[in-house]
Amino acid sequence: MTNLITEPIRVLLIDGHAVVPAGLRLLIESATGLKLVGEAGNRTEALAMAAQEQPEIILLDLDVNRDSGLDFLPELLSVANGARVIILTGGRDSEAHRSAINLAALGLLPGEKARAVLTEKSRTKENKKTDPEVAKIATLSKREREVIALVGAGLRSKQIAERLFISEITVRHHLTSIFSKLDVADRFELIIYAYRCKLAHPPSSTSPDQTHAS
Repeated sequence: MTNLITEPIRVLLIDGHAVVPAGLRLLIESATGLKLVGEAGNRTEALAMAAQEQPEIILLDLDVNRDSGLDFLPELLSVANGARVIILTGGRDSEAHRSAINLAALGLLPGEKARAVLTEKSRTKENKKTDPEVAKIATLSKREREVIALVGAGLRSKQIAERLFISEITVRHHLTSIFSKLDVADRFELIIYAYRCKLAHPPSSTSPDQTHAS
């Protein structure tokens, strides 16, 4: 039987508030699919830890003490090669979302949703319990697997379309199908799922496509 479980995903938590990180820290530490490699409460700590620990996922609050997380996001991506950044927010802010995407973040995620997603997607599965996931993955087409791999590499829909020589509309159709087949809600959940089930791998360095994501 295929073993779908990979090494724990390395997570760095950057948040200027004490209560929110405490809850996320306990959640991450209790989930064997994730490994908390560090916490930072300000810009200086964040950059130092990102450079030292090289996390695969960075959970970054919009408000890190007196700094905006978006202000030093480019520096984070520069020192943490290949990291995927998720911006934590208390609500929906379309302008902040556009800014985050323009800076190559995966997007914004409300704190409550982050806790729910991390809890669900990082639960330990014994080998005998992986059959449902094997069955789900078996329904993916070759093209859908290619799309998943490129999403995992940090490419946006336009870049995926260019890479695969298809239209953005077709990419969106593929993503809709993938979300349904794998029972994930969005790109963030898909990346967590893909990393754990070896459908995608965190890149070892930041690619040109990722650097210029829009």
